[in-house]
Amino acid sequence: MIEYLSRGEVAERLGVALPTIDGHVRRGYMPEPDARIGRNYGWLPSTIDEWTDSRPGRGTRTDLTQSCPA
Repeated sequence: MIEYLSRGEVAERLGVALPTIDGHVRRGYMPEPDARIGRNYGWLPSTIDEWTDSRPGRGTRTDLTQSCPA
């Protein structure tokens, strides 16, 4: 049987509040859910783990590019 993580379970796994996950979903920061039933989303634990591992560190500016001095 496949088990999916709910938004609340994702929040608990990541150590953040549920409104943080809701904000990530609204802004498109979360990976696409692996399952959707109506308004309920579900993610495989592996999807969340891979997403977490690939995210930059807290407070990292991803809109900046680093240029090397000539």
